[in-house]
Amino acid sequence: MKKFVKGLAMATALTASFATVSQAEEPKMGGTLITVLGSNVRNLNSSVQSGIVTGFPGAQLFASPLRYDENWEPQPYLAEAWNVSEDGLTVTLNLVKNAKFHDGTPLTSEDVAFSVDVIKANHPFKSMFAPVESVETPDAHTAVLKLSKPHPALMLAMSGQLMSIIPKHIYGDGEITDVKTHARNNENVVGSGPFKLTEFKNGEHVILERFDDFFIDGRPYLDKIVMRIIPDPAARAIAYENGELHMGAFESLPRIINRLKKVENLTVTPDGYGAIGPIDWLAMNTTKGPLSDVRVRKAIAYAVDKNFIHKALMQGTANDSTSGIHPDSPFYVAQEGYDVDLEKSAALLDEAGFPVKDGSRMSLTIDFGWPGVKPQVEYVKAALKKVNIDVEVRASADFPTWAKKMGTMDFDMSWDTVFNWGDPVIGVHRTYDSTNIAKGVWSNTQGYSNARVDELLTMAAVETDDAKRKALYAEFQQIIADELPVYHTNTLPYHTVYNDKVGNPPLGIWGTSTPIDMTYLKE
Repeated sequence: MKKFVKGLAMATALTASFATVSQAEEPKMGGTLITVLGSNVRNLNSSVQSGIVTGFPGAQLFASPLRYDENWEPQPYLAEAWNVSEDGLTVTLNLVKNAKFHDGTPLTSEDVAFSVDVIKANHPFKSMFAPVESVETPDAHTAVLKLSKPHPALMLAMSGQLMSIIPKHIYGDGEITDVKTHARNNENVVGSGPFKLTEFKNGEHVILERFDDFFIDGRPYLDKIVMRIIPDPAARAIAYENGELHMGAFESLPRIINRLKKVENLTVTPDGYGAIGPIDWLAMNTTKGPLSDVRVRKAIAYAVDKNFIHKALMQGTANDSTSGIHPDSPFYVAQEGYDVDLEKSAALLDEAGFPVKDGSRMSLTIDFGWPGVKPQVEYVKAALKKVNIDVEVRASADFPTWAKKMGTMDFDMSWDTVFNWGDPVIGVHRTYDSTNIAKGVWSNTQGYSNARVDELLTMAAVETDDAKRKALYAEFQQIIADELPVYHTNTLPYHTVYNDKVGNPPLGIWGTSTPIDMTYLKE
């Protein structure tokens, strides 16, 4: 996020700079976009469920207060204007006056207040709205968020799939915590987004159709979106190649990406995932055994050849990553890397008191939770053997089994993929804050504790001056790059694939976790 909005941000037009439609080409109305989801959908209600397969349909069914342009600047959406008080403790949203839910009920500030309560009670990202103590509703089109402390991450949290506004008159029929399992999450879904639900058959498809009373005149351009559910990457590749799919996102298998790049009528691009912020890394349990010594962690980093990972395993589809913040984030500061150096690695292990005995210095485990990262894990095992570290590879039977190991810190090393989710407060702090040690999977499962890091993260979470906030995160990144609770290797190579028929595909910072009311078919 480039700045924490202060004062009044007025909407001059809802066709502002976030629209990337070519001025030379007039968008066409109508048509059915055939796209794809890479796995089954647990929940269509993105106010209670995270994840990219929820984010795509969720952002079409439900509108959010803000949307973001490709420069990380907030733009009006349900909120036509907003104001942040000088002390950062009051955020006032002025809602558009013509927004309706799909059943014709007007959307009001009461729905915003209700949605905040639902998200706080049910969504896994607790930091997003934790400082919001209450939402006042002085009139139907004004929502006033009262905060316990300044919270610059709130602006990004009010966009995309992170703050879906859901109808109180439907979901308010029970306890707040009941919304997570509400019957209307996956059938007869009612939102206020550009598309409404026609049919959801898990394992097969999600079908959406145009909402004619959408609050932005002339939008969406498409009549219908068919989201086919195709878990097999090879099957998706064939569907792209033969024209069965117009568009898809979050493709991450290097051989498939490079295969599709050779297809003449397809565009395959990594643009549009900055706010998702997916990063691969080698996690290390700092609380026990040899890995509690930073010299051993550095020795491992010097033994692992990132160049091999980038070129041989990722096949040139991923970018380098040197810190816990994604390289596309405005807060990212590249750190000095650990170029492969087996002599330095061995020297550090000797210094740490782990000489070679009977051909081995130590034995460690490395876990992984999904088959796609097995090549990386096997490579790490082979790389560490060169410095006489024996590694036992442990494949979990399924994701829950792996997640339990992470949450109980029953591991030495693990290959992991973690998302930034826009602002560092949402997706970065959880990994390094010592108060979040072992709070479940994707918490601080490394057991990492550094008082200065805690202090920096605490200050950055409330700092409303953009330059000062960047400086805090710069120091934070420098420390974790030196202490290595995780060894950052690369970005996850998410790519969007679309054919020549697609105009204005969603390539902003949220990818398809944003409304695609401006995407259209050229023919």
